[in-house]
Amino acid sequence: MKQNTPRYAVIMGATSGIGLSVTRLLAQEGWKVGLAGRNKEMLEKLKQTMNEVVAIAAIDARTPDAGHQLNSLFLSMGHPVNLYFHSAGIGWNNITLDSAHEMDTVSTNVEGFTRCILTAYQYFATYCNGNGHIVAITSIAGTKGLGSAPSYSASKRYQSHYLEALEQNARMKGLSLRITDIQPGFVKTPLLKGDNYPMLLNVDQTAQAIVKVLKHPKRRAVIDWKYRLLVFFWKFIPTYLWVRMNIRK
Repeated sequence: MKQNTPRYAVIMGATSGIGLSVTRLLAQEGWKVGLAGRNKEMLEKLKQTMNEVVAIAAIDARTPDAGHQLNSLFLSMGHPVNLYFHSAGIGWNNITLDSAHEMDTVSTNVEGFTRCILTAYQYFATYCNGNGHIVAITSIAGTKGLGSAPSYSASKRYQSHYLEALEQNARMKGLSLRITDIQPGFVKTPLLKGDNYPMLLNVDQTAQAIVKVLKHPKRRAVIDWKYRLLVFFWKFIPTYLWVRMNIRK
């Protein structure tokens, strides 16, 4: 059911995968959305075909001015924003340790992530009296170090810890800001194209589960039940055994 009074969201990584699916679902529910991503052509297409799109901005989170560009997008919405949704990330199955892949992952998932999340935090603190909701897609990969994807799993651990730290920071400042860490399992998106991952999740079903979480906010949500079980049990594996396991996917 659509909201009687429109709510406003800014979505980073809105041009493909989970970000695109969440964009469409929020628009169907009456949200007004501001979209950001690297694919300028797709952004333009979404603006032309969706009345709910208020503003767009072609932003590469890896660039030093991405925070300034994202803040401009927030301010161009013409209304206080209720939600910032971050779905911009990359990663590879990189057992060969290709250095370009490793460093590009860090640039996007650590530097770019920090730049964008910090911008959203400062926007809500400055312009919304500390009210708002930051939601970010991390991954179950952040719960263990994965030898087949070292920088990816490490960057996802960083993201989860950063979100937790920001929530504590907000509480210390008396802000009402909510922060949610969404940890999906492996989702069938362009990010995993060409790789044969187990237990792949459907992107639209994953997006539906995420939107459900937005309606009943949590600090952390693992998607879906199969991965909740997986994460629960592998946390009990001691490190000396984990590092000896041959996990290639």
